[in-house]
Formats: sequence, structure tokens, C-alpha cells
Amino acid sequence: MAGSQTALREANRATVVDTIRRYGGLTQVELAATTGLSAATVSNIVRELQQAGEVDVRATIHNGRRAMLVAMVHRTGLAAGVHVGTRHMSITLTDSAHQVLVEQALPLPHEHRADTSLDRAALLLVELLERVGSGLDELLGIGIGLPAPVDAATGTVSVPGILRGWDDAPVAQVMSKRLGVPVFVDNDANLGALAESRLGASRHFQDSVYVRASHGTGAGIALHRNLHRGFAGTAGEIGHVQVDAQGHVCLCGSRGCLNTVVGAPALIEVLRASRGSLTLRDIVALANDGDPGCRQVVEDAGATIGAVVAGLAIAVNPQCVVVGGELAETGELLIGPMREAIRRRVPLNHIAPLEVVAAELGPNAEAMGAVLLALENTRGTLPTRTSPDGD
Repeated sequence: MAGSQTALREANRATVVDTIRRYGGLTQVELAATTGLSAATVSNIVRELQQAGEVDVRATIHNGRRAMLVAMVHRTGLAAGVHVGTRHMSITLTDSAHQVLVEQALPLPHEHRADTSLDRAALLLVELLERVGSGLDELLGIGIGLPAPVDAATGTVSVPGILRGWDDAPVAQVMSKRLGVPVFVDNDANLGALAESRLGASRHFQDSVYVRASHGTGAGIALHRNLHRGFAGTAGEIGHVQVDAQGHVCLCGSRGCLNTVVGAPALIEVLRASRGSLTLRDIVALANDGDPGCRQVVEDAGATIGAVVAGLAIAVNPQCVVVGGELAETGELLIGPMREAIRRRVPLNHIAPLEVVAAELGPNAEAMGAVLLALENTRGTLPTRTSPDGD
């Protein structure tokens, strides 16, 4: 009985902490309503967290009444990571030790434009800062990840047509001018590679590749734990490797690119006759629920992506391939066929066999990579997290 009570207390404590990190500062009344825990339970947990130095509690006014606002304690200096996807945006706010304070995602319209999307990002970021009781004066920097090749020196998309509505937009300059904070921009797969090599699945390896399989497919390359971007940021653009010489014309202007075969529009079209109109999120959910058609489509995509990644692996010779993005939420359905395709094509290295694994940071990898990009450009390189045994 005592053990079960302890487990319940720990679960309730974890629920409260996760809720604060998700929403930022909340009053104790809001915490109780959001978590479903009683006011007394929340009060006791908040008191314990405050005594442990994990949360900060201060008086505020809520709905015209005095209340106690609870927020995570953070170290001096904050950083923000913004991931702009094809149909969504997510923002993660952390302290200088990359402790997540609050994060939020919101949908974006099809072919959203740079000006309106950056406006939304700026407004949401100010709101998130207010939630944790901070302001722009505490923000060290902002990292932004885009689903397109980026010239890191200028903070602009380097290949026209791939991200419509963002061509020639000086993203870093515009965002920095609006908020008065240093801004750094990179490709989202690069940022996934950065995050996983610092904090995630490839942190124990010197050389790794991160594959982002989502609305499009891209790869980030980390050599000696540093990003290899190539000239104008086009290294790792595996979504534009030709896999079907007679295929559809890609956004880049070439025919039969990988993205035209395994990108979200292609997967949706393959299923249209048997499943009707779906979204990529629908396909992932249905595949995970056992839908045979959706499972087949995901498995086929994994094999096709794996064949392309195998070529990259032969050229780069990484120790580890990490797989992230929305399609990776299907787990081994996608990764298993990828692993098998890579195994068949990449010469076996008996000293250090190539590992193909799921991203540890999941859907937060790109935003966390953007945070690290901002911190490493404003406070110097952060130490890599090590395992308990010091590896």
C-alpha cells in the first residue's frame, strides 16, 4: 500500500511539472483544473517543488482576484527555438541549461508566407515569455528551423521554389528587428541532427546522420559532432535525390525526386482511392492503429528512404542514423524497412556496425536544435550531455 501511494505521489508530481512546462506559468487553481487533481494535492505538490527549488511561486491577479502563479525556476538567460514546418509551427522556450520552460504548437495554412508566419512567431514568443514571468531582455537569442536549404550566413532560403512564400525573405534580419534579439536560421533537419548529437540518440557518436521524414524528407549531417552544411546549406538534401526517372516534377524543378515519392502529397494520393481524403497525421494514426493500407504505405516509404540514405551513408560513413519527423512516429513500421534497406546496401563494418535508431527527442528535436543553435551562437558551445558511466 505504501509503495502504491508513493508511486501515485510521484505520478501526480510529474503531471504537475509536465503541465507547467507545457503551459508556462499557471495559478494553482488553473493547475488543479488542467491536471484534474484536487486543490489540496496541487498545493502540497507545489510546496514540495518550491522547497526543492524547482518552481517559483509569486502573487498575481487572476480574474480580478489574488492568486499564486507557479512557474519553473530557470537559470539566467533564456533561448527560444522556432520550428516552422510545412503546415505547423512550434516554439520551445528554455533557460541557458536547455531546461524546457514552456512550449506550444499551432497550425499554419498551406503555403504560408514568411511575413505573416514570422509575425505569428514573434507574438507567440512574447506571450510565452509573459507566461513564465520573463521578458525580451532575458532572451539571449532565437533559433529558427525551416524545411528548406538555408544559407546560414545570411539566414535566407538558398534554393528558390522549395518553400513557397519564403524566397528572398531575410528571416534572421526580419525577426531580429522585430524583437531586438539575435536570430539564427538553419534547415530543420540540420537542427534535428544538432539536437540528437548533443542531447539525444546520437550523443555517444562522433559522426551521425539525422533523417527527417515528414511532409518532405531531408537529412542533417554531424561530423565530429559539428554540422556539415555544405556550400549555401544544401548538404543532406536527400529529398531531391532522383528515385524515379519518369516520376512527377518536384518543387525544385527536377523529375522523380524522393519527395515526389514519399512526401505527404504522394502518400495521401496513393491512399485516396481506398481511404478517401487523409492528412499525414491521419496516415500515421491509422498505421499505428493497424490499418493495413496505411501500414503498407509507411513500410514502402521506409524502404525507399532507406535506399537513398544508404547512398549517403556510404559517402559519409556515419556511426549512427537517427530517424525523426512525423512518419517516424510509426516506429519500426518506418524504421525497420529503412534499416533493412541500409543493411543490404552499406558494406558491413565489423568494427563499428552502422546503427539505425529512432530519435530520442521525438517531435521536439528540431525546436531543441534551434534552441542549441541560438545558445551556441550567443554563449559559446554547450557541453555535450554524457551518460551516467561517463561515456
